Amino acid sequence: MVDVHRETNLFARARLCLLAKDPRDKLSQVKALARDWISGKLDIRPLPLPELVTPGQPPRPDLVHPRELPRRSLVTDKGRQAFIHALAHIEFNAINLACDALCRFRDMPSAYYDDWVRIASEEAGHFLLLQSRLRAEGCDYGDLPGHNGLWDMAMRTAHDPLARMALVPRMLEARGLDVTPGMIERFRALKNRPMVEILSRILADEIGHVEAGSRWFRYLCDQRAIDPENTFFDLLESVGSGEIRCPLNLDARRQAGFSDVELARLQRLCR
Repeated sequence: MVDVHRETNLFARARLCLLAKDPRDKLSQVKALARDWISGKLDIRPLPLPELVTPGQPPRPDLVHPRELPRRSLVTDKGRQAFIHALAHIEFNAINLACDALCRFRDMPSAYYDDWVRIASEEAGHFLLLQSRLRAEGCDYGDLPGHNGLWDMAMRTAHDPLARMALVPRMLEARGLDVTPGMIERFRALKNRPMVEILSRILADEIGHVEAGSRWFRYLCDQRAIDPENTFFDLLESVGSGEIRCPLNLDARRQAGFSDVELARLQRLCR
């Protein structure tokens, strides 16, 4: 077994974070990864690594199809637990997605790795906040089922960082920008201040995550001399579902790097 703290290659370290199964271990490794990258202890020299198909997952939660997850009212204890658990599961998978973006794509500028180390660290912070709140609600991460839809998209975009930036930050994570304000209002109506504060922080951070995806997507389009707008919508149709749910959070999406032309086209795709 590789000693995590002796490994000085960013790609190898990010892969170890990705493989970590226990949430506490994953969080600890991501924290150390961010600390060592910021302090200049890690390099990005080319390094052959085994192909990764499945990230480390704890024995629980049980993974089911999204349609099998129950929907409950937030006014009940079980409903709040299920809702917060679903959010925690998304953030746990978001840690894996950020670590995968680090270790899979190894020919990007150093600033790219700055962004995705930061994003991995912030996703870990989100998970920790939600796990703590879940425990305060009388539950814990893994007590309820989850789904694996986010990692499925990671595998569908594993061949190309351009596709990854288009369809994970700019499609999946951007959906969070649209729905989180409504979540905040629901918890505000319940006078659940802790969840209002947690979701407000997540929304602010996620704008930055989507903006990083937008920036690197356009960088890669420039490198290949292709049109970013048409490329995004082509990928949305061919690899994504081609469907967009509305309403869109136009202000947050603009902050996250979407142009007015893109937003108009997205609104025409709304169902």
